Amino acid sequence: MEAAILASEEETRKQDDVLDAWRRDLEAARYAAQRAQRQYDAADPQNRLVADELERRWNQALQRVQEIELRIEQHVHGQGKTTTPTREEFEDLAAKLEAVWNCPDADIRLKKRIVRTLIHEVVVDVDPSADEVILVVHWKGGVHTELRLPRRRRGQNSTHTSKEIIDTVRVLVRICSDEVIAGVLNRNGLLTGHGNRWTLERVTSLRSHHAIPCYDADKCKAEGWMNLTEAAKTLGVNARTLRLAVERGEIEAEHPLDDGPWIFNRRAIETEAAGQFRARVRGSNRNPAIPTSKQSTLGFSTT
Repeated sequence: MEAAILASEEETRKQDDVLDAWRRDLEAARYAAQRAQRQYDAADPQNRLVADELERRWNQALQRVQEIELRIEQHVHGQGKTTTPTREEFEDLAAKLEAVWNCPDADIRLKKRIVRTLIHEVVVDVDPSADEVILVVHWKGGVHTELRLPRRRRGQNSTHTSKEIIDTVRVLVRICSDEVIAGVLNRNGLLTGHGNRWTLERVTSLRSHHAIPCYDADKCKAEGWMNLTEAAKTLGVNARTLRLAVERGEIEAEHPLDDGPWIFNRRAIETEAAGQFRARVRGSNRNPAIPTSKQSTLGFSTT
């Protein structure tokens, strides 16, 4: 808002400076016209060649005066139509700026005018340690805003698959084949860098490009990776009970996508905490609720 107010004041000063410049030009033009008139009056009428030339110069000077007077009139008339907004109007505009900017009907030329009006300059720097681009926006109100964006690496463009999807595939290959991974990605609404749905072939291509090993059942078993059902069977509890324990933080597991598999490792279900959880669950199952003599008995008809 301060930037907008300052920009408005600066624009008003510019308009005043333009008007002052036109008035100085008008004063100079009038002086030139008066001098041309004096030269014409002092000329010998009998010398028609000189008199005609001086008359022509005088007419040009008068025409220049009229042109400047017209420019000043147009400038003043234009200023009269545009009143300087009040601070309250600027506050109202600032509150609606985001809505105006995101409105689908907002013309791109309007957005460019907003940027030119509010922003003085943008300074760009690179932070190699964080692999980020630093943008410092200098607003005309004197406020500075710093933005940090991921630095695009050589050969990277907007059609590349996101890093989040690549990392997700690295986790899923522990227990899932490429065909299963494609289905999981599609269920979660994730698309390729080109905006396509995932297929077995596209997952395979992604793995090959990023040197991600494929799913191997023997390797999965040797390294102790398992899904929710397998982990629950190993612990001797049902899958829902185990999932709730994971959500409470009692058992460690990975869940890379909301609508996707839980991934466990044997080490996580062989810890002391996992043993206590298993004993607690089994203990509660050994003590079923027994009705007492105070409870009513429901009679069922045998007919």
